[in-house]
Amino acid sequence: MFTGLVREFGKVESLQNAKLTINAKYKPKIGDSIAVNGACLTTIQVLNKGFVLELSEETQQQLALESYKDLVHIEPAMLLSDRLDGHLVQGHIDGIGEITRIESHRIGTDFFIRTTPKILALCVPKGSIAIQGISLTINEILQDSLRLTIIPHTFDSTLFKNYKVGMRVNIETDCLARMVWHFLHTNSITIKDSNTAQNLSWEAVDRILGSY
Repeated sequence: MFTGLVREFGKVESLQNAKLTINAKYKPKIGDSIAVNGACLTTIQVLNKGFVLELSEETQQQLALESYKDLVHIEPAMLLSDRLDGHLVQGHIDGIGEITRIESHRIGTDFFIRTTPKILALCVPKGSIAIQGISLTINEILQDSLRLTIIPHTFDSTLFKNYKVGMRVNIETDCLARMVWHFLHTNSITIKDSNTAQNLSWEAVDRILGSY
C-alpha cells in the first residue's frame, strides 16, 4: 500500500525486456514494492545508483508506458506506523486518461483529464484519486472527464509542472469506491459452508451486522 505522496523523482535509465532501471537516491531491498508513476512494481536488483524493477506483460498493457522516460514519481510502500497524509493507494492502475486542458488560476491549476466511463463510474466528487501516483481530490466530474485542482505546493513538488495537453497518465481510483461499486453491481454474494449456501442481499448483510 502507498499514500500517493512522492518521495523523490527517479531518472529512468532504460526500459527493456520487462525490466525498468531507475537511478535514485532511495535504496530498496530486493523484493520491495515501489510505486513508479503510480504502478506498484517489485525490486529485482539493487544497483549502486538505483535499482531494477520488473513489469509483467499485463502491467505493461495497463500503463502509459511513454511516461516511463526521463523523470518519474517514486514512492516506497508505506509502513503501518506511517502517517496517512494522502489516501490509501494500492498501486493497481485502473486505466489511462489524457490531459485535455490545463488552466492556471491565481491559486492553483486545473487539470482536465478525459478517461473512460468505467473509471468515471468509480469517481466521487470531492473524493480521492491517484494520477501518476499522486494523491489528488476530484473537484468535478464532467461528461467524459475529471477536473482536478492542484495547489501550488503539489504543482511545484511533482512532475505536474512538466505535463502538457495531450499527455496520457496512469489513473487509480479510490480502492474503497471500487469495492463498494463491485458489491453493489454483483447480483448476489454466495456464502458456502458445510451446511448451507445462502444468497445475501445488502439488506441481509445489514441485518447480520446489526446483530453484533
